[in-house]
Amino acid sequence: MRSDKTYCGIDDDEFGGMTPNGTIIRDAWVFGIIPETEKCKGWTVDRFQILYDKVFEAWAPYGHLVTNLPPDLRERHERIHQEAIDTAKKKGWTADLGDDD
Repeated sequence: MRSDKTYCGIDDDEFGGMTPNGTIIRDAWVFGIIPETEKCKGWTVDRFQILYDKVFEAWAPYGHLVTNLPPDLRERHERIHQEAIDTAKKKGWTADLGDDD
């Protein structure tokens, strides 16, 4: 996303948000930084940077590892991210690395 552009929203992002921005949004949902109803449509780069900083800070006590999350957050993380993976697969996404990866 260029600085003069706005974000299309997680639902309209590539494969339903299987992008760095999508990951930030989902993690923000996990930590309750933004509600799961917030899709970030129309957000600017500056606004994403603020969200990224908050998400990074929320992960810090857990060493940025899912396995270190308390059970309630771990379950929420698994639910949110699994739903995203399921949606992405229905849209043709695959976790396989391509030749350029």
